[in-house]
Amino acid sequence: MAAPDTSWPERLWLVRHGESAGNVARNAAHAARAARIDITHRDIDVPLSDLGKEQSAALARWFAQLGPDRQPQVALASPYVRAISTAQIIRDAGGLVADAPALILDERLREREFGILDRLTHLGIEQLYPEQAEIRRTLGKFYHRPPGGESWCDVILRLRSALHTISLHYAGKRLLIVTHEVVIMCFRYLLEELTEAQVLAIGAQGDVANCGVTEYVYERQDGPGAGNLKLARFNFTSPLTQENTPVTSAPDTKAQAR
Repeated sequence: MAAPDTSWPERLWLVRHGESAGNVARNAAHAARAARIDITHRDIDVPLSDLGKEQSAALARWFAQLGPDRQPQVALASPYVRAISTAQIIRDAGGLVADAPALILDERLREREFGILDRLTHLGIEQLYPEQAEIRRTLGKFYHRPPGGESWCDVILRLRSALHTISLHYAGKRLLIVTHEVVIMCFRYLLEELTEAQVLAIGAQGDVANCGVTEYVYERQDGPGAGNLKLARFNFTSPLTQENTPVTSAPDTKAQAR
């Protein structure tokens, strides 16, 4: 087989996991104006909700109907249970080509670490850590790193490494990545060479939907390896709405002060 003329995947899908129990708990905490989100699992172990499983199945059927010449050939996922479960549902329902290798987990695709502010609502952060709320207002969420946590820049740093691995192993392939909202936004920052202001303006338009699809297609230019990945669609939810599956977009339990 001839080597691909690019270091990029032929097509890249970035998918946010289906609705999780953490998303549901977050909504309940905000409705109750509570300071803390009531969930007992470690963040890595938070499962999909029943609706999240339905969303994942609807998306799986959409990938399945693409057919073997257009489906993902490889799937990577965050090691968090909600991302693994979403990816496995897609795979088990025939959303990947028949000879796709086993699901590959990569810790660099994990949710943003939120440190001492983990599982706090906006109100909880203001009440319990007002100094952190003020620092974030001063620095902005792109650069603010809560104690024990990560800034968006920290996530971007690990994704630069992940992109090198993708270039090395998946050039010319159709690649599916199941991950988290902030990770998808940071991928956009890198792949589209956005500025801080540009990526935050995109984020201000609304949350990435659970099982929302962000798709990139390799666009060739003159000269070998001269092309790049171009955004084809962002936050695409038609696979859900076409099956009357409710669309949800609540941030994760770790993402309250994004």
